[in-house]
Amino acid sequence: MIALVNCVNNSGNISSNNAENSSKKNEAEKFKMYAGSLTCAKCHQKIYEAHIQTAHYLTSQRTSEKNIKGSTIEGENNFFYSSNVRVAVEKNDNQFFQNEYINGIKKKSASIDITVGSGKRGQTFLYWDKNKLFQLPLTYFTPLHQWTNSPGFSNRVIYRRPITSRCLECHSTYVQKISNDGIEPEDFSKTNIVYGVDCEKCHGPAKEHVDFHEKNPKEKKGQFIINPNLFTRKQQLESCRLCHGGRIAKSKPSFSFQAGDNLLDYFAIDTIVKEEANIDVHGNQYGMMVASKCFKMSEMTCATCHEPHKKETGKVTTFSNRCMNCHNEAHNNFCKAKEMVGKQITKNCIDCHMPELPSKSILVLLQGKSIPSFASMRSHFISIYPEITKKSSSK
Repeated sequence: MIALVNCVNNSGNISSNNAENSSKKNEAEKFKMYAGSLTCAKCHQKIYEAHIQTAHYLTSQRTSEKNIKGSTIEGENNFFYSSNVRVAVEKNDNQFFQNEYINGIKKKSASIDITVGSGKRGQTFLYWDKNKLFQLPLTYFTPLHQWTNSPGFSNRVIYRRPITSRCLECHSTYVQKISNDGIEPEDFSKTNIVYGVDCEKCHGPAKEHVDFHEKNPKEKKGQFIINPNLFTRKQQLESCRLCHGGRIAKSKPSFSFQAGDNLLDYFAIDTIVKEEANIDVHGNQYGMMVASKCFKMSEMTCATCHEPHKKETGKVTTFSNRCMNCHNEAHNNFCKAKEMVGKQITKNCIDCHMPELPSKSILVLLQGKSIPSFASMRSHFISIYPEITKKSSSK
């Protein structure tokens, strides 16, 4: 009986090891299916040149002097946790570090290996420890041009917050895992990474597409590639909901979902309708949008307002013009506040009906403060905000 038990256990271990080895092989093979956006640029140069300016594309990058927004100049590069404890962002040759000093003596140091965030509102930073990724203690907060404690960190120096594959699923196109999915901290390949939300995040791995068209240059119809323009409304929305749908829990390994798939096949989604007032403005733009009257009374999707290939950040007139494709005097549904607000209404619907509001989920501790500050984000609950309208009319 003991021999039988041992046999069963050994068999189970062999099966488990085989499954893990098979999974690693599959992950490596999956990476080989990606072509990279530079390859896309050979045929789609204008789209590529526009897309590399977008916040999506810049949401993760190998760190370089060019893409760190915060200062490394002495006196501007510190965050003090107390009078004798500080972290400094410093450059040594061509490498950047976040170094902890206690009473002026360096106690901890980690290189800044990956920059996360375009810098529109801020950037946070990751470092490699062997094949594991961890978040660094300092984040750059763009609105106030200063280094802060990273969001969610207590007022102490923390170097060991692990980065998971689910984090990377929204801040990159693909990262090869070399350990079992979900066992934290996970192991990743340092080389097999497609940074940023790149072409292949929405169009799928493109190597087969590239190989085909290089061999068949006269074929003008795209083969072996995903075309989101052909998606149903549900498919379009779920492709964005993957990362803009709040805290959805994965039921299959990260990076399994591809644009066009049924999200419910990969994630357990809370279907209970929540009050829009309880949806935070960060991370669940989908939840806020679908609660909006505009959404319920139309066939709008994220792409109704957003051109994914172009940088349109801050272009309120551009977005307002898209509002007026539906909301205009010909349709008898133009803004009722036009007399109160005046001519500016045709140039800026956004600040009244989608205002910047404080996010409860992004809290940063500013220098010298004991209470964290809220970061502001654009609300995607399209509605009437009377107090904000009054402020706009008084300008």
